[in-house]
Amino acid sequence: MKFNTSLLHGGFSPEKGTGATLTPIYQVSAFAQDSAEQLEKVFNNKAPGFAYTRISNPTVAAFENRINALEKGVGAVACSSGMAAVTMSLLNILQQGDEVIAAAGLFGGTIDLFGDLMAFGIKTRFVEHVTAEEIEPLINDKTKAVFAELIGNPNLEVADLEEVSALAHSHGVPLIIDATTATPYLIHPFDFGADIVVHSSSKYINGGGNSISGIIIDSGSFKWNCERYAGLAEYKKFGKFAYIAKLRNGIWRNVGGCLAPMNAFMNSVGLETMGLRMERSCSNALALAKFFESCEGIEVNYPALESSPFYPLCKKQLKGMGGAIVTIRAGSKERAFKLINGLKLAVNATNIGDVRTLVIHPASTIYTHSSEKQQLSAGVYGDTIRISVGIEDAEDLIQDFKQSIENI
Repeated sequence: MKFNTSLLHGGFSPEKGTGATLTPIYQVSAFAQDSAEQLEKVFNNKAPGFAYTRISNPTVAAFENRINALEKGVGAVACSSGMAAVTMSLLNILQQGDEVIAAAGLFGGTIDLFGDLMAFGIKTRFVEHVTAEEIEPLINDKTKAVFAELIGNPNLEVADLEEVSALAHSHGVPLIIDATTATPYLIHPFDFGADIVVHSSSKYINGGGNSISGIIIDSGSFKWNCERYAGLAEYKKFGKFAYIAKLRNGIWRNVGGCLAPMNAFMNSVGLETMGLRMERSCSNALALAKFFESCEGIEVNYPALESSPFYPLCKKQLKGMGGAIVTIRAGSKERAFKLINGLKLAVNATNIGDVRTLVIHPASTIYTHSSEKQQLSAGVYGDTIRISVGIEDAEDLIQDFKQSIENI
């Protein structure tokens, strides 16, 4: 199946009992079984079925299956938020004394998370750029994961997955990729060597800005060394499902960061139009970025522009597209605020992936807890505006920004 067909039919079919074309919202906490013996089997993973929504739920399971099929993984686990997914993907394999190598140009919340992990004895070594050249000198016996965003948010650096995964694998370390800003529409990261993929499905997968959620997908291809990753030893019997089995039966289950059935349903609804939305948003983003190139006093950053250093990687990995985020520098914080306040269509809000265009001043909002050095590494300056481009008509978006820039 091609992409848009797979969104509707991959990993999913109408319910056999009712014929419902979408799995209904099973808004219950617990599920009854016919006997104590059957509930024991279900609870101990020895029979299919559902016992308690924190552990599994039919609506959530349907969403997980659809994303797993889309990403070509061996299993997926949905979480209450994108940050919960990032956290669980790492803590599933980390323990005190371990180290992670991560891109410095990460989403502000992820940077804050790595700071929080220090209290548990987990250290993060940051690289300015996600390249094998910068990562290799930092790898040691304590390194347990390399973590990066596929398209950085908001610095828009594109990671070379083949290069970085080859290096990580040569040292017996998995590559965990946050592919939120790329989406499966632009790339299947497993095809380029990634081992674990994380999405904040609140964003482009949902598309409507109505549900917070996240999801972790396992490729099943990484060869886990149980001496290096001692926590996986008891799950070795599950073979290629070891990581996902440990995740579902361990820290994800025990921390309780499960996805609500209602949010899972809304994500499944949004998922079905993701291809159409991403096609339009990426097209709009390129048109808007090209417009900014002609604006005096505006500096634009978008990876699919021919002037971008990441243009070749967009061609190689992302089907020639650069995602749906554009950043600009307005010259000063005052000018940035005036530009934002002068917009009539674009909404000043802290989200990405909505059907409508959203703008934000990152330095004073989502990076307010980051140091100046962390902000600069993330491509956040005092005059930076991040634009999450929606599906409006490109001509209207260009005119909106044009009139606001002229009125500064």
